[in-house]
Amino acid sequence: MKRLLLILMLLATPSLAVQPDEMLPDPALETRAREISKLLRCPVCQGETIDESNAPISRDLRLYVRERLVAGDSDDQVLDAVTDRFGEFVLFEPRATGGNLILYLAGPLMALLAAFLGWRFLLSRRPAGPQADPPAPLTPEEQSRLDEIMRR
Repeated sequence: MKRLLLILMLLATPSLAVQPDEMLPDPALETRAREISKLLRCPVCQGETIDESNAPISRDLRLYVRERLVAGDSDDQVLDAVTDRFGEFVLFEPRATGGNLILYLAGPLMALLAAFLGWRFLLSRRPAGPQADPPAPLTPEEQSRLDEIMRR
C-alpha cells in the first residue's frame, strides 16, 4: 500500500515548467536563459522561480528573457530590464544596495549585539575585585566552645 501511495505521489508531481517550444536552439544561450530564470521570482507565485512556475506570467517572462538574450543582451542587462519592469521584488536575491543593504546588515549586526550583551552579562556576574581572605582558623578556646554547642 505504501509503495502504491509513493508511486501515485511521484506521478502527481508537476512537470518541468519550461516547455520545449520555449527552448532556444543554441545550447549556450539556453543554459544562460535557464540560469537567469532561476534568479527571477514569479510575480504571482509564492516562492517559485520563473523557471519552476507554470503561471502564464512566468512563461511570458521566460520568453522575454530568451528574446533579450537572442538580441545580444548580457545577463546583467536582462536582469536590469526585468527589474525595471517589475521592481526589485522579482529578484530572488535582492541586490545589496540602498534599502536592501539594511536587510543584509541586520542579521550580522544583531548577532554582534547579542554577543556583546552576553559578554557584558557574563562580566557582571563575576565577583568584583579580589576575593575576601579566608577566615582565620579557630583558636583552641573557640573550637572547644563550638564542640560544646554542637553536642547539645
